[in-house]
Amino acid sequence: MLRLGIDVGGTNTDAVLVRDATVLGATKALTTGDVTGGIVTALADLRAATGFDPGEVAAVMIGTTHFINALVEGRELAPTAAIRFGLPATRALPPMVDWPDRLVRVLGGHTHLCHGGHEYDGREIAPFDEAEFRAVLEKVAGAGVRSIALSSVFSPVNAEFESRAAEIVAAELPGVSVSLSHEIGRMGLLGRENATIINAALRELAERVTAGLRRTVGEAGITAPVFLSQNDGTLMDIDYARRYPVATFASGPTNSMRGAAFLSRQEACAVVDVEGTTTDVGILQAGFPREASADVDVAGILTNFRMPDVLSVGIGGGSHVTTEDGQVRVGPQSVGYRLTERAVVFGGDQLTATDIAVAAGMADLGDRDRVAGLDRSLVRAALDGITERTAEIVDRMRISAEPIPVVAVGGGSILLPAELPGASAVLRPEHHAVANAIGAAIAQVGGEVDRVFSIEPGRRDAVLDEARQEAVDRAVAAGADPASVAVVDIEEVPLAYLPGNATRVRVKAVGELSLGGTDA
Repeated sequence: MLRLGIDVGGTNTDAVLVRDATVLGATKALTTGDVTGGIVTALADLRAATGFDPGEVAAVMIGTTHFINALVEGRELAPTAAIRFGLPATRALPPMVDWPDRLVRVLGGHTHLCHGGHEYDGREIAPFDEAEFRAVLEKVAGAGVRSIALSSVFSPVNAEFESRAAEIVAAELPGVSVSLSHEIGRMGLLGRENATIINAALRELAERVTAGLRRTVGEAGITAPVFLSQNDGTLMDIDYARRYPVATFASGPTNSMRGAAFLSRQEACAVVDVEGTTTDVGILQAGFPREASADVDVAGILTNFRMPDVLSVGIGGGSHVTTEDGQVRVGPQSVGYRLTERAVVFGGDQLTATDIAVAAGMADLGDRDRVAGLDRSLVRAALDGITERTAEIVDRMRISAEPIPVVAVGGGSILLPAELPGASAVLRPEHHAVANAIGAAIAQVGGEVDRVFSIEPGRRDAVLDEARQEAVDRAVAAGADPASVAVVDIEEVPLAYLPGNATRVRVKAVGELSLGGTDA
């Protein structure tokens, strides 16, 4: 079975062709502003290199940073209304209270509070006031809002109010998209609400991007189903991605980590992914990225949806190299996808980390003679700075004093030395430059349960079995082969501050994508 993996990064678009555990071919192309242009080039190059028959491709897996880039840059976001059910509580901290002003302005600042919500044990804070909600919808419609984020206090425990409100919106404002917080975030009102607002603001863009991806793949003669990578390293179909674009935010580093595990055969290690603009460092546990245990800051907004625990630093192949007060600095500014125009080895006028690598004999790109005259002390200082900052981030990410193996991936990993302080080994496997696309190509399908259970004495095993089965059922419903699904992570946290032996249980199950055939 042929799988096509594509990763659309800020600098490069990578494409790989994989059959079972074998990488048949890989290409890189410059990313374009419309996302699809880079994919067209990458697919054409891959077909020229491998001669694959588009009709033999069984599935296409795509990872993209387009949605998170849109949020960070504050572009292509729809006018969005945030409506919360929580009155008479929660008035002190209204929706978007902790957002950067520039993003509040871009979305229009449409926030509304309604009566409703539930306590942690499912009791109502206040009844659902339909007349009040309809009056809010009238204001929303008059303000030109095109997307609505609905959140309710403790909706992961009881989602009744969000579901009722969504039905009313569908009837009253059929052209407006709706995002529900209990489907997106976890416990914790503000973080869950923030993630839902972000998702709602990206819905229009998701419609355009997913339609463009589907069209681009079809025009290449590929009729196979298209999937997008999620933050946890699993897949979602393209229709799911249209509804939940926020689930793609960390697909870039996640794909790189999953690809690193596949290529290096390491299931417990640190992964250092050096791309054109940033270096991302994460930890693999059982072959999957370690998830963040706290709220995650996304573009200055605290959110609590599923995200890998990743630290980033502004160092990449396109990073500016400058000297200030006698100190050599690498990054955080970068030439990004304009590397082949701006870097010195390509005839440009900006000294970059790639120029340093070429001058040091670590890479053979462009015209080496253009950097032959660089001061050796400058080259050494730049490389030492990259090594020191990378080692520092790896050290911050590990939870044990024991040295751990480090797998270096990404096109910019040529900047890393053969040895790194705190690492038991530095591995740079074959095809490391396209680990992100490989991670997309080999991605599995997942299902997760994350909610609060009341565990009566003697019923712990029964409750955990129920949660396991629910996670397995969700994975199968998402498209996993039932025979391949296994539980890969289970976590239970007793909530001492709640009555009734309340325990937060999180279970994750994954399985191979079911495509109605067998591998060949």
